[in-house]
Amino acid sequence: MAKYSDIKGFTVQTLSTDTVASAIAGASWSTGGDLPAALYENAGAGATQSASMNFGGQGNPPSPAHPYAADTQLYNGTSWTEVNNLNNGRRFLAGSGTQTSALGYGGYQTPPSSTGTKAFCESWDGTNWTEVNDLNTKRRDVAGIGTSNSNAMCVQGHEGTAVSSAVENWNGSSWTEIAEANTLRYKSASTGSNTAGIIAGGEIPSTAASALVESWNGSAWTEISDLNTGRYAFSGSGTYTEALVMGGATPGPSTAKTEYYDGASWSEQADLANARYINYGSSGHTVAQAMVFGGEGRSDSTEEWNQPSIFSKQVEGQLYFNSTTNTFKETVIDMPGATWASGSDLNTARLGAAGNGTQTAALAISGSVPPPNANVEQYNGSTWTEVNNVNTIRSTGGASGTTTSGLFFGGNIPPNSDNTETWDGSSWTEVNDMNTARRNVAGNGTQTASLVMGGNTTPTVLAINESWNGSAWTEVNDLNNARSALYSVGTTTAALAFGGRPNTGVTEVWNGSSWTEVSDLNQTRGQLGGAGISTAAVAYGGSTAPTAGSYGQTEIWNGSSWTEVADLSTARAMMAASGASSSSALAAGGTTDGGSTQPAATEEWTAPLGNKTITAS
Repeated sequence: MAKYSDIKGFTVQTLSTDTVASAIAGASWSTGGDLPAALYENAGAGATQSASMNFGGQGNPPSPAHPYAADTQLYNGTSWTEVNNLNNGRRFLAGSGTQTSALGYGGYQTPPSSTGTKAFCESWDGTNWTEVNDLNTKRRDVAGIGTSNSNAMCVQGHEGTAVSSAVENWNGSSWTEIAEANTLRYKSASTGSNTAGIIAGGEIPSTAASALVESWNGSAWTEISDLNTGRYAFSGSGTYTEALVMGGATPGPSTAKTEYYDGASWSEQADLANARYINYGSSGHTVAQAMVFGGEGRSDSTEEWNQPSIFSKQVEGQLYFNSTTNTFKETVIDMPGATWASGSDLNTARLGAAGNGTQTAALAISGSVPPPNANVEQYNGSTWTEVNNVNTIRSTGGASGTTTSGLFFGGNIPPNSDNTETWDGSSWTEVNDMNTARRNVAGNGTQTASLVMGGNTTPTVLAINESWNGSAWTEVNDLNNARSALYSVGTTTAALAFGGRPNTGVTEVWNGSSWTEVSDLNQTRGQLGGAGISTAAVAYGGSTAPTAGSYGQTEIWNGSSWTEVADLSTARAMMAASGASSSSALAAGGTTDGGSTQPAATEEWTAPLGNKTITAS
């Protein structure tokens, strides 16, 4: 006889914890053994959480009875043990290497005056410190990079009130000045090796906490994606392709924030248990072995980063029963939980550029600096690179396709343009023109099947809609509402057009032959960006007048209505927008005030997978 469960039931996986996107997403900080005494402004080295070291710094609060400026302690994964002191006790120094092969350099000695800044360098062999050749430039608050006492880098820092731009490389016997970083700063977080390092954040004179990040490849510095939270006096672990930074000052109160770099962008992770700054982190450790100890705020504690080696990975559509919370859950894209994160800046700040592609493979095409320019830049998810220019200079054109097969059309030369150009991944070719020259157009589709709609020819606002078949444009049914500076997503058979000028929130759906009005945007605006398809889209930024301020509002479309979600960090209009889905988009450049101010900043929109509890209705 058949069982009832075979007829009516089904098997659901049972888990004791929710699924997570990665080991990093499931990681957290735990308490390690306390230092022998409270201290901060310290340095250290180490390769693992069971073999680390601390040296230098000063007592917290500082006093003649608790200087700890020369003390050295080794950590075995449980407790700290006092060993031989530094020859020159100091604070605000940097460290590199491991528990058996370390280097300590730079720093500051009392009395507190500019004469206290030092160039001292000492090498640790696992038992003793030995004085070796000094830095060429004495300084404190430096970023230290390196994996042993035979290779290290000392990056920037300051002496008294003067900030140093010097970067020096240690080869095991002497320091040599090498290429300077792009941005002058001190108190940065740092990690990696002297051929593959990273510096993050720091204090920039007159602008305080920085979010800027630079990577070092052994010969040159390159700016990469910014931190989400600018800060200084904090620490880092890992490599220049996978790093963790934690703590710091913002300025103001110290922070417990932890951020993870996956080689393309930074994301916030589990906070430290204790907010702290001027602390040592485990530069030279891998991310999985990260730890922090000392620092203002909780200065005798040690915290260790723990990420699971075995975990249940999130898979979209996964259904499971959480036996701990006694709930059924489904793993779905969490659109309300989506956020904007900083990406790398454009090389040329501009407004009115067209965008195509995806969040990790996009083009920013032409635009106005002003005046209009022909520059094209390509984004790989990490940095923007200049590629070949378009043939005809213009701004406020439309674009479709990808970074290897794109289309660019219309725009403002001035006057209005009907030019169309195709992109093959390396160069632009002029092809057949649009039937109606215009600017402030919207477009969607591919290189061989696109739509262009709306736009204006001063002072006329248009509803004209044209379809591209790979060789020529054909007029098809117009929009119901004439408008310019609108945005469109989708294909030639299923598209969405929203916003525009005159100021409107009107949204229309295209079914391949005609447009139908549906629910309006919540925020009336034109010159906005977007991404997605006709049934699932995201709209962001924009403005209501040519000289008005810009919006940061982001709205998501579920196929029937718009819902407001997280704002852009930088409100802007007339940006280069890219993205193939509503859960992954890009906003680059634009203007914040109608044209006078043009940020080069890039922001990335990401909706993570989330575990949704299933409830009975």
